[in-house]
Amino acid sequence: MDKGGGAPRTAAMGSQPPRSRVLDAVDALRVFDRERAVHLLEEELRHGPLSGDRWKSVNRLAAQIGEVEIAIEAARRHAQTAPLTLERLLQYWGELAAYDRTPEAREEVARLPSAWRHHPAVLHFLGTVAGQEGDFGQAEALYREALAQASHLPQTWFALAMIKRFATDDPDLAAMERLLPDIERRAEPALRARFLYGLAKAWDDCGEYDRAFAYYSRGAALRRSEEKWDPEALARHAEALIRDFTPESLQRLKASGADRKALFVNGLPRSGTTLMEQILVSHSQVAEGGEVNLLRAALIPAGDYSLAGALRYEQQMAGLGGSRAADPWGALAASYFRLLRMRFQTDGLVVDKTLGQSHFMGLLLHMLPQARVIWMRRDPEDAALSCFRNFFTGRIPWCWGLEDIGRFFAIEDQLFAHWSSQFPERILVVPYEKLVRAPEEWIPRILAHVGLPDEPQVRDFHATARSVRTASVQQVRAPISTARIGQAEAYAKHLAPFRAAYERR
Repeated sequence: MDKGGGAPRTAAMGSQPPRSRVLDAVDALRVFDRERAVHLLEEELRHGPLSGDRWKSVNRLAAQIGEVEIAIEAARRHAQTAPLTLERLLQYWGELAAYDRTPEAREEVARLPSAWRHHPAVLHFLGTVAGQEGDFGQAEALYREALAQASHLPQTWFALAMIKRFATDDPDLAAMERLLPDIERRAEPALRARFLYGLAKAWDDCGEYDRAFAYYSRGAALRRSEEKWDPEALARHAEALIRDFTPESLQRLKASGADRKALFVNGLPRSGTTLMEQILVSHSQVAEGGEVNLLRAALIPAGDYSLAGALRYEQQMAGLGGSRAADPWGALAASYFRLLRMRFQTDGLVVDKTLGQSHFMGLLLHMLPQARVIWMRRDPEDAALSCFRNFFTGRIPWCWGLEDIGRFFAIEDQLFAHWSSQFPERILVVPYEKLVRAPEEWIPRILAHVGLPDEPQVRDFHATARSVRTASVQQVRAPISTARIGQAEAYAKHLAPFRAAYERR
């Protein structure tokens, strides 16, 4: 019987079995047919098996295109695959936590047998969730319980290092140094790198900046060997965006009928975007969104995010007729808001601070006429050092070397200059240093830019309780401070590769 719900199929002897819906969905995305890909994945949920390893692929594909409910159900079915394994369960719980469904994940853990509940991997997961929620005491206790059972856990040592402050006589620091040779022999490169970043952070806390830099460099070299980056391709892409997207060229596209407000925070990693999000979500009319990456998913039908791709999309919609032909960009805006609603269960204003939105800012501003953007800027050396010292868990391959960071920053500066000059009424530029030195001046300007009334609790943003999954998890829970201005001075002699690459722009 055809699992697509149609008539029964008959196959001649020796004929090939029908292609899977998942592969068909992949093919649909190759031609930017997001709607068909979603339909195929929904069909797979309706008619596919209740478990199996195939659901891991469905989960990844659904997450890529922003279909949260499909992604979660696929992760659940993958977790139920026999034989039941802790690894698959942890993947499922991680999916729940990533989509702000932590209570469900905790309920799942609570149903486990006692031996599994106290497994080091489960303790690590629970510690990570506690840390994201700001309960650092509970997070540390869980990490230490895990390490008491298995001291050779690079990821748990790293996690512990991120939530505590070290001194030179700290027994944890001594323990990490003792463990390093064994971890370098036994652990896979990504875990070795993570441990090295934790050790580097510990020596940074102690003011031993040369030693810290050496460990950061060793960890970065491991990541760089596994994640390749092509700066020339990115430079060509940026040049095309700057050449093609202007207010005049966008007049060639049909106007968007979308009339809902949308709020974006853009900027380089470590430039203060999480701080800005924390300020905004402290407002009663704003919900947190984080790095949701849903705009990219909604724009899939527009092709490669180029102006030529946008024009092709309009032509395709014109051929189909109907409401999409009349308002193709309003249709994509509706898709974006649908994805936001599914992800956050709200029709209100959501902060979207996804990294890299400078690469499709022209389509963003065209598709969402009521959108407002806050663009964070920070001293480039402070931002570069912070990127280099941060162990990004996502794929950000340009941050594993100071020269690459310099080249990436230079390209992003070109995009910033283009978009901010072309659309000054839509984009508010907020220098990090000015914000933290004079929040009483900048917070009202920020609220006015996005069309929100002033509220007193916005100034006490650090008291706002929420889950934070970035490296700024501790910083946003402290009152605003100038302490991080000028941090690069301690590493000044090591930053020459960054300066040389950045200043060549």
